[in-house]
Amino acid sequence: MPSEQYRDKIIVGSEEWVQLPHLGMPAVKARVDSGAKTSALHAFNIQPFRRAEQPWVSFEVHPLQGNRTVAVRCEAQVIDRRVVRSSSGSSEQRYVIRSPMRLGDQVWEIELTLTNRDSMGYRMLLGREAMTGRVLVDPAEHMLLGRIRDTELHDMYGVVKSSPTGLKIALLASNPELYSNQRLIEAGEERGHEMSFLSIKDCYIKLDDENPEVHYRGGHILRELDAIIPRIRPSVTFYGCALTRQFESMGVYVQNTAAAISQSRDKLFSLQLLIKSGLDIPVTGFANSPMDTKELIEMVGGAPLIVKLLEGAQGRGVVLAETKKAAESVINAFKAVKANLLVQEFIKEAGGKDLRLFVIDGKVVASIQRAAAPGEFRANVHQGGTATVIKPTPEERRLAVKAAKAMGLAVAGVDIIRSKSGPLLLEVNSSPGLEGIERATEKDIAGMMIAAIEKQVKRTV
Repeated sequence: MPSEQYRDKIIVGSEEWVQLPHLGMPAVKARVDSGAKTSALHAFNIQPFRRAEQPWVSFEVHPLQGNRTVAVRCEAQVIDRRVVRSSSGSSEQRYVIRSPMRLGDQVWEIELTLTNRDSMGYRMLLGREAMTGRVLVDPAEHMLLGRIRDTELHDMYGVVKSSPTGLKIALLASNPELYSNQRLIEAGEERGHEMSFLSIKDCYIKLDDENPEVHYRGGHILRELDAIIPRIRPSVTFYGCALTRQFESMGVYVQNTAAAISQSRDKLFSLQLLIKSGLDIPVTGFANSPMDTKELIEMVGGAPLIVKLLEGAQGRGVVLAETKKAAESVINAFKAVKANLLVQEFIKEAGGKDLRLFVIDGKVVASIQRAAAPGEFRANVHQGGTATVIKPTPEERRLAVKAAKAMGLAVAGVDIIRSKSGPLLLEVNSSPGLEGIERATEKDIAGMMIAAIEKQVKRTV
């Protein structure tokens, strides 16, 4: 028999539907997390203002996960601004509001912090402060208070299903769950296009000079596509580029060509192309024999220096060697396993920071500065670093545009480091991630990529 103190409490599972009636949301799926102190609500376009001399905030919410076409605009009084540490360990200062919440048949007021949760599995997090004294959690269960069908959600939010009337665009990639891939599918659908995801490993090709084809699992022949967005991970570059070339031979527009992707993925070749185009890079050395190690180190100005595996990506396979002895050890260890590597001068004045400039069709559309976590160095900005909006100089913009052009890329993430001699090119990425730059700049980069396809395909029709 449960004791009296538990009889009036609501029993919930690990996820439940809640209502936020004063914010205009009849249903939001919430992750119930007693390990989190505060509750959080997905919000974007957050704008502070004053009303009757009091701080207020306006914001928009996509209340349905995986659906960016439904947006609810809200206003609420700000009761606090506080620093909240996420589960990943990063800290963020957030606005805090109060709002009534209905859970089951009970309504009470809770505090909510506002943050962009586009990359999270739930639009709302229900923390323990909001549940104390009212709720018991059974983490092994979910939706104990009832389920809501998609048709009911569509009725609640006035969603009208319409048939796509635009282009047929396919995303050629490996993981449909990645933020960047989901955003591109959503952005295309928002603009009225028929979007599909093609898993690289499930495609195969027919080589025929008269009738080249790409087949998909189950024998389905891919026909009548207007455009392909290749998002090829490094481990499948060879096969992904073979598929991309096949679509090109079929007359399908591809946003980045196979040739451009291939040469951008070859770190040594890409640096040679950049130099050939008259663009500045850090002093870099390359050698095959361990006998050349000492000369290689001196070639780039000695230690400290950076050692990069040619096959590495996203900051992996990159080592900072702070002393000459450490550099010799790292280089010889890599060469012992027959790994190809580059040795590059270390730009101390950069302070563990670099710039990512996002280029679409010869124009810089967004830029951020990425800083490595404390105690890390610049290569690790890809892994746990922070991103902030920054305004690049005209010289940095020109450098990024020229670098993308040198690689032949219509869409590119260009990495630049600031040195005392001016900006230097580090790398040109043919499948730049969207999450960090979209969240930092609050720009619809995915929508810009789709708009660029629209212009190119209409030009060729």
